[in-house]
Amino acid sequence: MKFLVTGGAGFIGGNFIHYMVNKYPEDTIVNLDKLTYAGNLETCKPVEDKPNYKFYKGDIADRAFIFDLFEKERFDIVVNFAAESHVDRSIEDPEIFVKTNVLGTTTLLDACVKYGIQRYHQVSTDEVYGDLPLDRPDLFFTETTPLHTSSPYSSAKAAADLFVLAYHRTYGLPVTISRCSNNYGPYHFPEKLIPLMISRALANESLPVYGDGANVRDWLHVYDHCTAIDLIIRQGKNGEVYNVGGHNERSNLEVVKTILKALNKPESLIRFVEDRKGHDRRYAIDPTKLETELGWKPKYTFDTGIQQTIQWYLENKEWWQNILSGEYQDYFDKMYAKKIDG
Repeated sequence: MKFLVTGGAGFIGGNFIHYMVNKYPEDTIVNLDKLTYAGNLETCKPVEDKPNYKFYKGDIADRAFIFDLFEKERFDIVVNFAAESHVDRSIEDPEIFVKTNVLGTTTLLDACVKYGIQRYHQVSTDEVYGDLPLDRPDLFFTETTPLHTSSPYSSAKAAADLFVLAYHRTYGLPVTISRCSNNYGPYHFPEKLIPLMISRALANESLPVYGDGANVRDWLHVYDHCTAIDLIIRQGKNGEVYNVGGHNERSNLEVVKTILKALNKPESLIRFVEDRKGHDRRYAIDPTKLETELGWKPKYTFDTGIQQTIQWYLENKEWWQNILSGEYQDYFDKMYAKKIDG
């Protein structure tokens, strides 16, 4: 089979590229990424010479480009990771989130309808459900929880989900959607909480924590997320939504303190800063549907996963230091200047 993986130079998409290229050498994995600030081709360096891997640079919202690509490659499966995803950036500039997350998704859906793909899978987020109160640990997001977004980012993702389901009902497009909790693991862009805290702690710099640090997230190792998506696209029921959660709830402050302890750094590095606008208090996913219907189980607990993640950042300093210096943005030109995408 031939897979199109959009956003494959990003954090989760890049890990999925690694997973698929290595697990299914008989399948062709095509990586499409616009290479915006968070797209890093160095993430795909370990697989770029594999015979079943191809890369295209392009925008999912570029209709002419997308239709030309579908005409040329004739994909069987499309997995859409491509998205603007940083909440703070969505507050500052909502328009780009609408263009990529909504218009980009509908462009892909139109191409999928025209070229008759076997399955379109939308990678979504638990943030479309809004948040849960801190004093109700018995409450969890299920697939039937009403959408109740808090930020321009989550609103754009919710809109994309609704378009996916509408294309299934209106055009008969075979689709699935997964909504995941907060991911962590290797190749995570350093602006996000865990890699930001690791890099700053190693440099003995202050660690900014929003508000009182009590906001709770359910943490999911990116490897476990990849196995869930693989399972859903192969065995998931057409037209269904599946929640993917790690059962690993931690407050932001707990996460930061765990990182400091592992790195043998003092808690005095923590600096509480003004809270994010509309900051959700608690996310918690109930993955029962995925576990019971498809038999998915996560490999990592947070305790094992965070130690593996910290060790990866210690062993791969060049990767994230290139991002902090900006050098990673030159990788495409260095690697592909003399190559032809096709």
